[in-house]
Order: sequence, then structure tokens, then C-alpha cells
Amino acid sequence: MTKDVIALTPRMPDTWALLAGLYAGGPEAAVTAEARGAVLRLCAPDGRPLVSVEAPLLVQVPGEAERLLGRDVPVPFWWTEARASGAVPEAGPLAASVCGRLALLLGGSTWPGEAAVTDVVDVRAAVAPDDGQPVVDVLTDTTSVVLADRPVLALTTWLSEVLRGTSGTDRALQIVTPPHVRLSAPARATLLQVPNRWVVQDPAQGYYDGLSGTVLRWQDGTFTPALGADGTASVAEAFGRTSPSRERQLVVAFRTVLPAREDVVLGEALEAAWRALTGSAPAGWGTAEPVNLPWSPGRLTELARDRAPEPTHLLVTGHPDRPALAWIRVTRTTAGVEQDVTLTLGYGEGEEPPLEAITPLAGTLVAEHGLTTMLASVRRASRDLTTAPVLQAPPVPVAFTLGARDVRGIGLTHARRPPVEVRPVVLGSAAEPALHYPLGDGSDAGALVQLRRLAAHLRAGVPGAEA
Repeated sequence: MTKDVIALTPRMPDTWALLAGLYAGGPEAAVTAEARGAVLRLCAPDGRPLVSVEAPLLVQVPGEAERLLGRDVPVPFWWTEARASGAVPEAGPLAASVCGRLALLLGGSTWPGEAAVTDVVDVRAAVAPDDGQPVVDVLTDTTSVVLADRPVLALTTWLSEVLRGTSGTDRALQIVTPPHVRLSAPARATLLQVPNRWVVQDPAQGYYDGLSGTVLRWQDGTFTPALGADGTASVAEAFGRTSPSRERQLVVAFRTVLPAREDVVLGEALEAAWRALTGSAPAGWGTAEPVNLPWSPGRLTELARDRAPEPTHLLVTGHPDRPALAWIRVTRTTAGVEQDVTLTLGYGEGEEPPLEAITPLAGTLVAEHGLTTMLASVRRASRDLTTAPVLQAPPVPVAFTLGARDVRGIGLTHARRPPVEVRPVVLGSAAEPALHYPLGDGSDAGALVQLRRLAAHLRAGVPGAEA
């Protein structure tokens, strides 16, 4: 299986330290840099990549090493990740030696701990595939396959680059892991997108989809559902080996639209939601995991402005005492600047999600942040916000909010008379009312039926829309 190795150091890996690490391959190894300088690659003498080394990342957000590696590392620290090609036997020891040398020179440690070696690896006979991709393990005409074995598979900078590379060549990304690996919430959201797939290698049953349970087989250069004689797919037995969780997650997904002005500040709606549900602001933000920058709506806005008109995808995390993670998609549209936000918070046995804060939060977002829609749900799932490859119950809706713009488009009279036993709460001003629909406390799955009926009713009020 492919070897991921991470050096966690209190001092920055400067040029000389990086060179010392890169010379773990001896004088025969070649070093190349990606055009944007974010990735160094150690290559075989013929120039084909063996190991990719990410640019060192200064992590200033407490709890990120614990969340992703199960390792308590005081901040600030530098995270330098090396990834070896699974197709080359020499690549794994080479990645370990690169990070081991960095830890020796700069202090700190490596993950995994046994990777703290400093050996010189003979790469003279190494033969690596020439696929033009960041170090992936199998590349076919339709699919990029990555093998991974780490406590939490996260949406790292490297994985983001692979995603861009695969989508740019019309390939699917399929990540193969052992059954003990869990997904971070952003990685799960990414692998839910068709045609990507999380492939779990089960010792008893072979391969199955970690999010749907479908038994898979390798066919024509990709993992596809293994169909029975009747043409239907089966679900792996391992996927059903689960018991009802006493832990819960509160998921709040909302969209806001702000005027496209020079003084607009992004992230303030998310901070309002964070404060309403946790009592404090977010801890940090970034473009990948680990989340590395202290929370700053101003800096977040500058990045989105620099990337416009292209959309910007961002991650936000909370303090270690309350697991919380959000992802934001910022888009420039004819309506203004749109922010699509999904905030997920974790609660253990005996902890109650603050459902009483949902209605006041909806009112704040309507009055101050240009809310268009919001859906709050509760699901039985892990407090640490990770996903294991087993069956999980769907989220149960708690409340739905419709902003003033959409209420106006549907018609207030129609929108406030849904065919369900729900009495909407009027939010905002009398001239521009929004409507908030309470749907329950997250314990009754019947709220899913109510939400579907409500959505169909609201669609029927939109001119030209199908019911």
C-alpha cells in the first residue's frame, strides 16, 4: 500500500533542510519542482516521479494534528507531507527517509512514528510509471486510483491537486483504503460526487463502496458494482456491521447572497452561525486539510476576491473542545456574491445539540446576512465528524428557512400555507418577510416526509417550475 509520511516540526524546513531530506535518494535521484512551486518531486534517474513532497505548511490552528493523526502537537508547527508511489518498492522507504531527516534536523516527529529513519535509498534501478499525474498508484483511461492508509483520510493539498488533475482529464478518482480508515467531512463530501468513489478492501468480501455498501469488482480499468445474475448489485455484509450510535451531529446548510461591493466581507454569516451554536468564533480557516490559518474574515475575503471570477472553496474548523467543521463555496453570480455553507458540529452521549438556537440564528441570517435558504438537520453519527465505511442513518430535518427573496418569488400567501402540520414563523421585516418552518427535534424520521411535501409545495409556487 502507498506510504504517506508526515514530518511535524517546530521549525520551518528551510532550503538546506529540504535538500538534506531530498538527498535521501542519493546523488542519482533527480529533484523537480511543480510549476507553482507547491510540490517537489524526487524522481528516478530517468526523471519519473517516485515521491512527491508538499510545500511545508505552517499550522496555527490547535487540534488539527489530533483530529487528523491522533497526535497531540502544540501549535504552531510545520506540516511537511511526502507521498510515495505505490508502484515502486523503493518509494516508501524514500518518503520515510525524507521526513525522518527533516525531523532529525529540525526537532519534532514523524507520522507514523516508525518512519523516523534517515537511510539513503538506492534509486538507481527504480522504474516509475510515466503518467504525468501527481503520484497516483494506478492510472487507466477512465480512472486514477490512489491507495491510502492513515487514521483519517482528509482533503489535503495533495488530494485536491489529484482531484483537479483527474477532473481535468475526465477521469474518476477512486481511493482504496483498509476498513479501519475513516473520512473527514470534506473528504466525504468530495467522494460523494459522481464519478468519484471510496473503495474499501474487506478481507472477507473483497471490495465495496464505503459510502453505499455496494460490492465492487475491478473491471475494464475501474471499480464497478458487481452485478448478480439478475442484474442487481449487492451490499457487502461488512457495511451492515454497525450499531445505532448514541453520538449525534448537527448539520446546518445555508446559502447567502451579498451585494458585489468593494466593502463586502465574506465569512461573517458563518461566524454568526458558529457563535450562535458554540458560543465562540471559528478557530481557523484554509483551502485544504489540515486547516492552518487563524480565523480571519478579512483574509478569507481577500483570497476569494483574488480568485474571482473563479469560485473559491474554503474549509473552516473550530476549537478542540467542540468538534465543528464547515466548508464554504464562494461564487460570483448576477445576483451578487453567493456563499454556500455547510456547518457540521459533533455531540457525544449526554450532550444535546442546541436546537433552541436554530430559529434565532435563522432570524439573524435573514436580517443581517442575506439568507436565501437554510436547512438544519440532526443525524446519528460520530462526534469527531469522521465517517467509517458502515451504514449510517440519514439526517433528519429540524427546520427549513426560506429567505425574503424566495418568499417574494413564490408568493407569501402560497408559501405560508404548506400542506403539512407546520406553522411557519415570520422572520425579518413586514415589508420583506422570510419564513421559517420548524420540522421537529431530529428524532422522528417522519420529518423527512414533511420536508419533501413542503419542498414540492414551494416549488409549485415558482412560476415555470415543476411541482
